[in-house]
Amino acid sequence: MRMEAILFAAARSDHVEEIIRPALLKGSVVICDRFMDSSRVYQGVTGNLEVPFIEALERVVVNGVIPDCTIVFDLPAVLGLERVRRRANAAEAAAGQEVELDRFEKEELETHEKRHEAFLDITVREPGRCHVVDAAASASDIAARVLAIVSAAAQIRRRTG
Repeated sequence: MRMEAILFAAARSDHVEEIIRPALLKGSVVICDRFMDSSRVYQGVTGNLEVPFIEALERVVVNGVIPDCTIVFDLPAVLGLERVRRRANAAEAAAGQEVELDRFEKEELETHEKRHEAFLDITVREPGRCHVVDAAASASDIAARVLAIVSAAAQIRRRTG
């Protein structure tokens, strides 16, 4: 598991230094799907790696690039897995061939529930950065909530520079 964490960290570090940091230096807004919290949860909490090890990797990887705003889409694990299976079934029907779930999607419900709780725990520990959105709501409600969160974060960012 340590090697996997290091490999994910190397890829994330490359992403930060080659894509994210240069874009930020140009004044661009960067939207990223999965970042440091994913490593905290996947490699740390459910990968059973020690917090100091994960924190040390994170410091090196993000190298000062911390998100202003993180949105956690809150969905019970059982519903998330149902969505994954529906999406795979639809893809199979469209492609006419079996679609393989990835390693993470194949894991037990208990592991997904543990991750769900770990992400919510991060939002409690870092309420200034993290915002929870009910992912069981309608698409339009989710979009409106995300827009409100991002708009507020952008206003704060403009005021603080």
